[in-house]
Amino acid sequence: MVSQIQPPTQPEVIYPDSDGQPVANNTIQFGWIVEIKQNLDWLFADDPNVFVAGDLFWYPVEGRNKIVNAPDVLVVLGRPKGDRLCYQQWKEEGIAPQVVFEILSPSNTQTEMDKKLLFYDRYGVEEYYIYDPEKNNLRGWLRSEDGLDVIPQMEDWVSPLLKIRFVPSSEGLQLYRPDGERFLTYTEISRNAEQERQRAELAEQARRDAIPRLLQMNLTIEQIAQALALSVEEVQTLAQE
Repeated sequence: MVSQIQPPTQPEVIYPDSDGQPVANNTIQFGWIVEIKQNLDWLFADDPNVFVAGDLFWYPVEGRNKIVNAPDVLVVLGRPKGDRLCYQQWKEEGIAPQVVFEILSPSNTQTEMDKKLLFYDRYGVEEYYIYDPEKNNLRGWLRSEDGLDVIPQMEDWVSPLLKIRFVPSSEGLQLYRPDGERFLTYTEISRNAEQERQRAELAEQARRDAIPRLLQMNLTIEQIAQALALSVEEVQTLAQE
């Protein structure tokens, strides 16, 4: 009897989603990452096929888990929103992040940033922006036929893909949406979120308070539901509280 030799099974390749390092090295860097990521989320909120992420591991080559980078913010046009442990490009129709942002901290070295530029150039990034908040220095690269080329003038630069405008000044970088509205800062985002929560609570309480009064006016449950933009079940539940 001749036994067949089974080919050795290939070990499963693990793609880590963390390196144990913090998202940011200081509050200034973290604030900028949150500001850019959150404002881009809002900008593309109505487009289901724009994916925005912060500090997400990007693996461009299947089977090569050592080829990886985690941009501070990345934007992928043409891929659906949704949670991901990491961005495995071969599972995303081969689409690379087109726009990448990096926010420098004092710990970043020139060698490290040179390697990032090489990575983004090699694996298909179309637009690459670096901002150093400590030095208030903005740099950008745009893909040409020869790869990523330096953008010579960043003042009032408009991203070809995102349509956002960069306005460096002596007071710091400002970013503007296509409609001319300024990007909100991390503090403004937090304040607005709290104000929105309070407005929602007040609106909910106002609906609760209105139900007894409307019942006393002999309106039906169905009429109250329509007037308050609630379901019949919600009105019934609130009326019993």
